[in-house]
Amino acid sequence: MTADAFIHLPDLRARVTRPEQSLLRLTPEMFAMWEQRARAAGWPAGGRLSDKAIETSRLAVLGDHPDGDDLWIYSYGSLMWDPGFHFAEVRLADVEGYQRRFTLKINLGRGSHDYPALMLSLEPQWGCCRGLAFRIAADSVHAETAILWRREMLRGGYAPAMVPMATPQGPITALAFTSNRSHPSYVGELPLADTAAMIASGKGVLGTNFEYLVQLATQLQALGIEDPYVAQLHAQIEGVPGS
Repeated sequence: MTADAFIHLPDLRARVTRPEQSLLRLTPEMFAMWEQRARAAGWPAGGRLSDKAIETSRLAVLGDHPDGDDLWIYSYGSLMWDPGFHFAEVRLADVEGYQRRFTLKINLGRGSHDYPALMLSLEPQWGCCRGLAFRIAADSVHAETAILWRREMLRGGYAPAMVPMATPQGPITALAFTSNRSHPSYVGELPLADTAAMIASGKGVLGTNFEYLVQLATQLQALGIEDPYVAQLHAQIEGVPGS
């Protein structure tokens, strides 16, 4: 992370986990640690994509990325406070025609077999989703995205795509992990009450699903991003016993 990475959003500096301090910077060593925890929690050895499949997926999207070009990564969930990769710049970014929604049912991470959770995806819907765009320097693109792919594409739950978006400093095209509606974990947008109930009860080796929602709502508020869907979920679950 360069010294001026937060030039556009200086207050964000204290609200983003540095990559070297992130437990979600999935280097091979960190990945092995989390796999060991998952096995201890009863997750089967075949419960994720193989290393080869993960890398094949990455190269299918980024294999032709020019060596001298930087790469923008769009974040709309946990990447907004814990990206886990080194970046040279961060901006606010708006993606037209998409919304963040809890549409992936998971039983790993912040969920388990007994207490499944819901994770965010980027859904094609009317409106606009405001998040953050992080720029990875050209000489770090492949090393940093290999680390990111282990995190986001562990089970192939997303459809990575290059998406045009607007930032206060000008238009960009960024890599976004959009919804994969053909994935077995995809449940679509559930009624708000059902979504809230699952988030309130979900928990796993990374913590609770509700903690994730709180972190999301807190970061959106700090950035001045209004998201009625997230705000309604947070208000509905907050104060519920056990959440």
